Amino acid sequence: MSPSGGPDDPGHASGHDRSGWGGALWPGPRPALLLIDMVRAYFDVGGAFELPSTGALEAAARLLDAARSSGVPVVHTCVRYAADGVDGGVFFRKVAGLRVFAADAADDPDGPGAIRPEVAPVDGEVVVVKQMPSAFFGTSLAGTLTAMGIDTVVVGGVSTSGCVRASVVDAMSHGFVPLVVADACGDRSRRVHDGNLEDLAAKYAEVVDLSAALTYLESVRP
Repeated sequence: MSPSGGPDDPGHASGHDRSGWGGALWPGPRPALLLIDMVRAYFDVGGAFELPSTGALEAAARLLDAARSSGVPVVHTCVRYAADGVDGGVFFRKVAGLRVFAADAADDPDGPGAIRPEVAPVDGEVVVVKQMPSAFFGTSLAGTLTAMGIDTVVVGGVSTSGCVRASVVDAMSHGFVPLVVADACGDRSRRVHDGNLEDLAAKYAEVVDLSAALTYLESVRP
């Protein structure tokens, strides 16, 4: 028998039913596309955080094309630290791989912190440089989106369990409807990816596939 309240206990499941997890959020007419940390460290062979697939990058490129075609604002994020990592605090001490972002030259297109060319920003697109998992923590992102009149953030990026999750929770907390595109997110394993998407869908966001996201971006074209 499982302990009371454990994951196999019938009371646990019924408690979730009573809680109302999984309510629906409806995206609004003023979205922005938020692409989180689509940098070489995750997608280049031998990168410090190399993912098992480039599928998220390919899906993100399609989202980016659709957003640009529809005139939807685009925000990119990347990670950068001072040479000694002092601005990374505890996070920098916890995750040894983050040191590649301290050594990366800001203008090096082949460095680990450079955004991959498939989704590289163009003139007029916002690039948020962050030090912590959330794109909102310690940055101007919330104010920028508010100034744009944004009501919904369409989210792709890496990793699902880390910077995507943290950014989605903060987007919701700031009053934006998060629309997480499952195909455009990636993580170190399918199990971690799927588990985090399931929990985000239960509590903080709507999780959709690439086809649904492309249809939505097309629908807001002026």
